[in-house]
Amino acid sequence: MGRRTQADRDAITTEIGYAFISGCFAAALVFGAVYGPALAFDVTPTVDAVLKLSGGVLAGAVFLLRITHVLWRFARRPENDGA
Repeated sequence: MGRRTQADRDAITTEIGYAFISGCFAAALVFGAVYGPALAFDVTPTVDAVLKLSGGVLAGAVFLLRITHVLWRFARRPENDGA
């Protein structure tokens, strides 16, 4: 294991940024899909709270799964040996 080059550090930083942004986007889509009906229709406060809570929980799970998937995929990529 040698020292990482600046290009390696830049690639890791870029991949972390991509994982974070795509995780936020996926989580926002999931939250909107779950909580959207509460905004579109007249629902009871109980249903509103349930949709908000379940949307938040699912959005958090999707966020963590997306970040994990992107970073594991990056870590398992074959090294580019100067080609």
